[in-house]
Amino acid sequence: MLRTGVYALAALAVFALVFSRMPSAGAGPETGARLSGVQLSLYPARDPGAVWRFSAERVVSDPLRGETRLTGLADGGRWLTPQGGGAAVLDATLDAPDLTIDTQDNLLTRQAQVTLVQQCAEIDLRGTRERPVRVEQGSGFSAPVAQVDSPSLVARLTNLRMTFDFQIEEAGEDSTFEGDLDAAETCENGQRVAL
Repeated sequence: MLRTGVYALAALAVFALVFSRMPSAGAGPETGARLSGVQLSLYPARDPGAVWRFSAERVVSDPLRGETRLTGLADGGRWLTPQGGGAAVLDATLDAPDLTIDTQDNLLTRQAQVTLVQQCAEIDLRGTRERPVRVEQGSGFSAPVAQVDSPSLVARLTNLRMTFDFQIEEAGEDSTFEGDLDAAETCENGQRVAL
């Protein structure tokens, strides 16, 4: 009787071990792709003529959620092809710790530094998990808080919406602007030069 009990207990232990190693039904199959050391080009349908290029240490695509996440970013930039044709020109640079690309090709992150090359404008954008910085294709970008530094304007803006050509479409009432009519610099060919 004791021997039968030991065999039954051993069989139960083996069954429990095998059962505990089986994948759970709730986890489901893993989908998407994971890539390392990637050069990525994004051709947004809503922004014809524009191409975003990035280097990323890691790219994870999740088709079920409809998003692609990039981490370890470098060399982020928006390149525009002139309407008459010709070589693409760097329009804007983007530096962020990570980015999420949604189903509309918009770029989302909690913080980013954007440089609008032709305006020599440095823009520091800050967001939160609930209200991230958004780079909206064919439109511009938005952020809960932004710091702008350009030859013609220094500003701290809240609830900012700005176009890629440096037009402020929306800013909170508590935003502060400083324009310098006697500016010591101007922007020529994407470079700040003294007047």
